Amino acid sequence: EASMIDQVLIDESLLGWKEYELEVVRDKNDNCIVVCGIENIDPMGVHTGDSITVAPILTLTDKEYQKMRDGALAIMREVGVDTGGSNVQFAVNPENGKQIVIEMNPRVSRSSALASKATGFPIARIAAKLAIGYTLDELRNDITQTTSACFEPSIDYVVTKMPRWTFEKFPEADETLTTQMKSVGEAMSIGRTFKESFQKAIRSMEVKRFGYGLDKNDTWLRAKRGDEEVSWPIDDDTLIRKLTVPSQGRMYFIRYAIKMGMSLDRLHKLTKIDPWFLDQLSQLVEFEDVLLQYKSIEDVPTETLRKAKEMGYSDPQLAYLYMDVVSTDTILAVRANRKSRGIEPVYKLVDTCAAEFEAITPYYYSTYENPLHKLGGEVVFDDEVRVTDKNKIVILGGGPNRIGQGIEFDYCCCQASFAAREMGFESVMVNSNPETVSTDFDTSDLLFFEPLTLEDTLNILERLNGGGSDIEDRTGNVAGVIVQFGGQTPLNLAHGLAKAGVPIIGTGLEAIDLAEDRDRFKAMLDELELRQPENGIAYSLEEAIATADTIGYPVLVRPSYVLGGRGMEICSDETALRYYMKSAVDVSELEHAPVLIDRFLSEAIEIDIDVVADYEPHEATSSKQVQLSSDSSQAIVCGVMEHIEQAGIHSGDSSCVLPPYSLPKSIVNELRRQASAMAKRLQVRGLMNVQFAVKDETVYVIEVNPRASRTVPFVAKAKGVPWSRIAAKVMMGASLEELGTKEIPNTGFYAVKEPAFPFEKFPGVDVVLGPEMRSTGEVMGMDRSLPIALAKAKMAVSRALPISGQVFLSIRESDKVHAVEVARSLVSMGFTVFTTSGTKELLAQHSVDTTIIRKISEGTRPNILDKIANGEIDLIINTPTRTGAQTDEGQIRARAVGARIPMLTTITGARAAVQAIEALRGGTWQVAALQDYFEAKSTAPLNA
Repeated sequence: EASMIDQVLIDESLLGWKEYELEVVRDKNDNCIVVCGIENIDPMGVHTGDSITVAPILTLTDKEYQKMRDGALAIMREVGVDTGGSNVQFAVNPENGKQIVIEMNPRVSRSSALASKATGFPIARIAAKLAIGYTLDELRNDITQTTSACFEPSIDYVVTKMPRWTFEKFPEADETLTTQMKSVGEAMSIGRTFKESFQKAIRSMEVKRFGYGLDKNDTWLRAKRGDEEVSWPIDDDTLIRKLTVPSQGRMYFIRYAIKMGMSLDRLHKLTKIDPWFLDQLSQLVEFEDVLLQYKSIEDVPTETLRKAKEMGYSDPQLAYLYMDVVSTDTILAVRANRKSRGIEPVYKLVDTCAAEFEAITPYYYSTYENPLHKLGGEVVFDDEVRVTDKNKIVILGGGPNRIGQGIEFDYCCCQASFAAREMGFESVMVNSNPETVSTDFDTSDLLFFEPLTLEDTLNILERLNGGGSDIEDRTGNVAGVIVQFGGQTPLNLAHGLAKAGVPIIGTGLEAIDLAEDRDRFKAMLDELELRQPENGIAYSLEEAIATADTIGYPVLVRPSYVLGGRGMEICSDETALRYYMKSAVDVSELEHAPVLIDRFLSEAIEIDIDVVADYEPHEATSSKQVQLSSDSSQAIVCGVMEHIEQAGIHSGDSSCVLPPYSLPKSIVNELRRQASAMAKRLQVRGLMNVQFAVKDETVYVIEVNPRASRTVPFVAKAKGVPWSRIAAKVMMGASLEELGTKEIPNTGFYAVKEPAFPFEKFPGVDVVLGPEMRSTGEVMGMDRSLPIALAKAKMAVSRALPISGQVFLSIRESDKVHAVEVARSLVSMGFTVFTTSGTKELLAQHSVDTTIIRKISEGTRPNILDKIANGEIDLIINTPTRTGAQTDEGQIRARAVGARIPMLTTITGARAAVQAIEALRGGTWQVAALQDYFEAKSTAPLNA
């Protein structure tokens, strides 16, 4: 099914071989260069997207590398890539050095983006120019502005790419890493050594680890501190299996194996990881013993502390080691201690030429490599940051993509950078994600490719403000820091930054805390006379049970301060609530944050609204450089989106429509009024997102987030207005009136946002949607007709709806009354509809004739699984009664995913899809450029 030409390739197994990639560029004159060589730490058998990789290649001899390079160039010529870039992958037998070509992709790839960020050589841009006739020698190197693009990049640092997985969203998934890619994002780090780069990559991942051990996830350290016997808490057979079978945590099992005395030779035989990398990891583990000799940070000798920083150890690791806790106070205490000893990072340029030529583009990374050298007896700093006295706006990005926090936030960060330039500021971007536009070196005036941690961010801000040394010309000026565009990542740093005196612009942190504090938020809604579902908070299991009993089941429970519905669940009874509380209390990013409990509103319509507001505080802003307008505050609704799926499905997983398609105008106006009122009450300066539920024409406030949301790019594209750029300008001091910003009337077109899911990557995972987000992306469909817009969106996520064929319909009891019209419409269009006996009887009572098919559990063949396997089913509508991959329903859904059959798991989604099928059967639809939609004169749709 996965092959478009029905072909399967059978190759020799190369499991355990070393894996390499070369990014190659060729022009029409046969000029060829290797832009970057990439080495996979994990051996063959793990998809390169799931492998930790490094650049440059570290474990080949020059002779082996040159042989590989010659082979890659010969392949480019033979395949016929006359212009552009390609990715060539090799396997090398570690026993005898034999090289085999694995594959060649004659296009830019995921690795091309990584290579571009690792070297500063923009492969896609150069490839595009080569395609229209330029040659490499005619193109300038964008970094140096003096050398030509035909120079192969040379780098004097180590880049580490680390994949980001979200298995917590798919608890029943197999975490084994295989040839099927399972990661959803990645982080990249740069250091002068592998050890420094590797530890920076770990803390860039944002998985509550601050380096290679020495944190609260360090089981060995906890055991040592507790005077327990230091032994691995699992048996040897299990440990060996963990080392042999690749998984997201294998690097930490390697660490503990080294702690327990396993030899590097045996580790190499078990993991097939090159001994050089294992030796580097072993050096980190051995250095921990040096650090453990001391009782406090004050006791650590300066040279030992400097060496720790050079090896990539972070301030939070040292805080946990010597102060037993990681907090803003302990991190700042470690920071103050090392600064008092003159231990501070310097910043180096990513220059493509190992400093052979002067670099123009300010693209930086930090290192704790000894920052001083002697020149003629004089001590000279080699920090390469060029700081001007121009006021700067620093934008904190979102880090690695993950479910709940993806490129939607990167879009907002890019728009903020553009806005800063337009407002006369220098824009500074801080991010660690090589997949993003924000980390293109020309998106901002200064780019720092750094982990988004309190330590690394404060280092950058201090350096921009002239700190870090006594150099006289360091006179930078940070006018403000934006933390509300990068998702939860920068918000988690906000309080620590504020405590350190950093000027955070936009909506105050007080408003963000108020929106998360259930008691204060409820008081605000009461003050505004707005409704919300009955709710409460709980810090313990007993409090949760008591609160749920008072509210009444079913209840919606979630931790506070999280994105993507992390840890959110609908509990129908006390048993389900007890099970939830055992696993979800610690999910929140902040300690001591309570669990929030709401009465679940079944069959309610969910609404998303984005608002931009320009509240002006009466007191002076914390940043003297950002001058606020004196105009009166406004709150403008950017867009009102109605979800197709009912409340209870996470907003990121629900299809949504702009403008609303089923709500009366009076309700839409009331939603606008309430959203604007809350924006003014929360004193929002920038963006705010509100989620409502409408049940029986009563409006309930579900959640308010005074920050950018993942719907902002969708609303911007649907309305043709760069709302995040406008919001950024407001945060920098402009007023909405000055910017001429007004509410945009409906365009006469419908825009549908459709989520994209990764279920094909996780066989055995039940695809039923719920309050925890599982989608990894989204698309948009636009048309004058809502059904056609939905059909376009379905096509864009490779779930095109059929216009004829056979449908399997399986509906839970509560949805059967709504399923009658769905079935009647399908039958009237000529579809053959298969149902089980109970559903057939119900539909027959309404004069809808369907074809019976036996349940799987009845044992009669053929059943629905057989029909799916035989390619006889074109659409499945299954609203689940029970979840779980082992149930009859779960097996059907899993088979449907494997067979790539369109599937609908909500009755509201099924009704919308049937209308889309009817529209598709009616003929063709309009195709237009996005710009054409906003230029066309049209009549606003009904219910606008």
